[in-house]
Amino acid sequence: MQRKSVFVQRALVISAMALALGGCSTVKGWFSSKDSDKKAAEPAELVKLKNSIAIDKVWTASAGNGEKKLGTRQRPAVSQGRVYAAAIEGGVHAFDLQTGKSIWRYKSDDRISAVGAGDGLVVAGTLDGQLIALDGATGEEKWKAKINSEVIAAPTIGQNNVVVHSNDGRVTAYDHDTGERRWFWSHELPSLTVRGGSPVTLAPNIVFVGNDDGTLTALSLADGRQMWDLPIGSGEGRTELERMADVDGAPVIDGTTLLATSFKRDTVAIDGPSGRPMWTRENGGMGGIGIGTSAAVVTDPDGSVWALDKSSGGSLWSNTTLARRSVTAPAVQGDYAVVADYKGYVHWMRLDNGEVVARERAGGDPIKGQPVVADGILIVQNTDGKLTAFKLR
Repeated sequence: MQRKSVFVQRALVISAMALALGGCSTVKGWFSSKDSDKKAAEPAELVKLKNSIAIDKVWTASAGNGEKKLGTRQRPAVSQGRVYAAAIEGGVHAFDLQTGKSIWRYKSDDRISAVGAGDGLVVAGTLDGQLIALDGATGEEKWKAKINSEVIAAPTIGQNNVVVHSNDGRVTAYDHDTGERRWFWSHELPSLTVRGGSPVTLAPNIVFVGNDDGTLTALSLADGRQMWDLPIGSGEGRTELERMADVDGAPVIDGTTLLATSFKRDTVAIDGPSGRPMWTRENGGMGGIGIGTSAAVVTDPDGSVWALDKSSGGSLWSNTTLARRSVTAPAVQGDYAVVADYKGYVHWMRLDNGEVVARERAGGDPIKGQPVVADGILIVQNTDGKLTAFKLR
């Protein structure tokens, strides 16, 4: 097992930011000016837009002091009509999904970097390698567990287990009620990765985990035994930077199909029970996938948003108007794909053709984490720890 050092983590944050902001550079002519090169690398300017659909900002709230430049891509978790959120400093908060009203707060001196919720439990992971399990109704502490590495990926809760993917590549399962460790599985890390980690996805008796070397692994939930392992992003290239292929967004289950996307711009659909690949598309990114009725929506590292046909992987449309704006992974709200950017803007695109039809701002700080949609409400969390909820009218 190989751990990421603090030095490597900081380097990766810088690398990932440079890649996200720079996008895919084109070969410049020998006589091009430095000014034109600089302008070509700048984030795309937003064109003036009059919303053609009605968007209501239904509430805002604060989870504490946010991640700033730590690169944890914090986002809230939603369960049973409540929004659970944490910031690096501020503990864990529970809010009412419909109104944003504060329900409880768990105070902690730990630097909480990720939070997951389900089955009446809220579990927070910290940068110091702690898991903190709380009662979802009251915020009462249920148990704590120590992990060997920082936790950036949100813990996943289900089937009487809490399963967490820590930043050293290890997946560990804990008993839902007691916090007793049941098993762990380790995956060797490449020498250079994007800072982050993929939350695991649970299916009946199976754990799906995306790895930093661009592979997707299926594990037995009962004992952590590896069932199959498939490449999602090809770790090819002359340099370690070119070989970065992290799968840092949670794999998505759609029926019996499993979809995953990687930093290497590859998205794959897999038959979940057998592990048989169904199709591969050379578009995608590290942050996750939005699922519509007929489309899977992904974001390239350069900020291009793509809708792919779920049955074949064919391109339905692409939108390049947000190039180099450090666009988040997409979510789907109604008939629209939604992404956010480094200036705090949230953008709605029609799922049928990719047209941007609305834009709202959720403060001036960057939004790094994928938006969350529950009961028709979309929630974003910016790097200052501010939550903003939007609803289609």
